[in-house]
Amino acid sequence: MITRRALLLAPAAALAGCRRRKGTGFEGYAFVANQEGQALAAVDLTTFTLARHIRLEGRPSAVVAREPAVYALTPETGTVHEISAPDLAFRRRSKVARSAVSMRLAPGGALWVLCREPRQLVRLRPDTLGVAAQIRLPLEPVDFDLSPDGEWAAVSFGESGAVALAHLTQGRCQAPVSLGQPLGAARFRFDGKLLLVANMGERRLSILEAPTGRLLVHLPLAVRPENLCFKSDGGQLFITGAGMDAVAIVYPYSTEIAETVLAGKTPGAMAASGSYLFVANPPTRDVTILDIETRRAIAVAAVGDDPGFITLTPDEQYALVLNRRSGDMAVIRLATITATRARSAPLFTMIPVGSQPVSAAVCGV
Repeated sequence: MITRRALLLAPAAALAGCRRRKGTGFEGYAFVANQEGQALAAVDLTTFTLARHIRLEGRPSAVVAREPAVYALTPETGTVHEISAPDLAFRRRSKVARSAVSMRLAPGGALWVLCREPRQLVRLRPDTLGVAAQIRLPLEPVDFDLSPDGEWAAVSFGESGAVALAHLTQGRCQAPVSLGQPLGAARFRFDGKLLLVANMGERRLSILEAPTGRLLVHLPLAVRPENLCFKSDGGQLFITGAGMDAVAIVYPYSTEIAETVLAGKTPGAMAASGSYLFVANPPTRDVTILDIETRRAIAVAAVGDDPGFITLTPDEQYALVLNRRSGDMAVIRLATITATRARSAPLFTMIPVGSQPVSAAVCGV
């Protein structure tokens, strides 16, 4: 029997068959948000070719995947777009607000959207994309996170210098806690018992008890906490930002700073596997690869112009790097990374994806 997927992939597979590559690929797609192109690019991760561009009404900034669907957010229009992953087809859209900030999937599969106008958290029904719940927020939000049990949300209010916890099932937001301004990202520790907040103005990481919101400690940092990335098991938190060409490493379970290590020129976006930390270096158009166990840079991969987002395939075979200015996706195969005197990691392939790719999600099919 010939499936629709087989028909879609036949031309790409024929081309891929002309060149031999090591690696098994991943049975699925990377859905890439092209902000300027107002589209999602679907990249087949078995043949490593562009399968389709899916047009959207608006400029997507975020993508999340919940098999067999993918959701893209266009913040300026406050709209969530649903795409069917198996057949790469647009299914429906839902206008959630006049403008939005970001969205996240709860552990149980619920889709939550952080809205700017009006200021609220919105839960969408998975079957219809209709609004199932709304929680009003007291201030203008910039970021949020969901607890591992799906009971709580932590909302950062940016310039106001406050953060608040919202009970999702009860539909209420607690009184904000002032920490100093401006604030950036807020992230739950993997067990949900602590909340870690990026204090941009003070260059520190503020740690609060959850869900009480009681402040436990401020950890001073050598960098402005602009980018946060957990190790895959949650045991380490990596932080990059202005102030130093380095990554600050925090132990979230002992609430202490481990050390700060050099990581190329102007370290930015990150992604972590069980063994490696991938750090984007936009000015030098490369990615520095750190061995997490030894905490030293072991390789550098040349990836493209202005790398600004990194994600890993679920099987941790490949790191996918989005280059905003050159409009492509660089692929690094983890099995080829070795610590050599040359400190150069080979690039597996490069795939054109569109205009200003800013985010991606991988969905199996």
